[in-house]
Amino acid sequence: MLLERAVEAEPARENVVLDATPAGEFGADLGLDPGTPVLSHVYLPAAGRAVSDVFGVDLGTPAGRGRARFLSHPQGPDELTRRDDLAGVVLLAVPPWETLTAFDRRGRRLPLTVVDAEPPTESIPE
Repeated sequence: MLLERAVEAEPARENVVLDATPAGEFGADLGLDPGTPVLSHVYLPAAGRAVSDVFGVDLGTPAGRGRARFLSHPQGPDELTRRDDLAGVVLLAVPPWETLTAFDRRGRRLPLTVVDAEPPTESIPE
């Protein structure tokens, strides 16, 4: 889904907030330590845009969430730049839009494992 967004946004850059769920909260065994964060939520940039543009408050991302980010660099490079919005973990895509590279906020590459899993169902308390 993230790579598809990058393709659709090209030649513009894509910048999406991501959040994680601990591996132990998934209904299936992912073969990971239960505390390992698994990126499972996407907060699209259009949500809350009007308030953010006027007041600088991001209503599209719940408080305390979004410690990761997906970025695309349509013209490259395949590394973080000073122009990028950083987070604890950044997933970066560059053409030909086939893979993601993970970085920490200092631009050091991180290992990335893709898991095929359905995140746990969440509901809003009444």
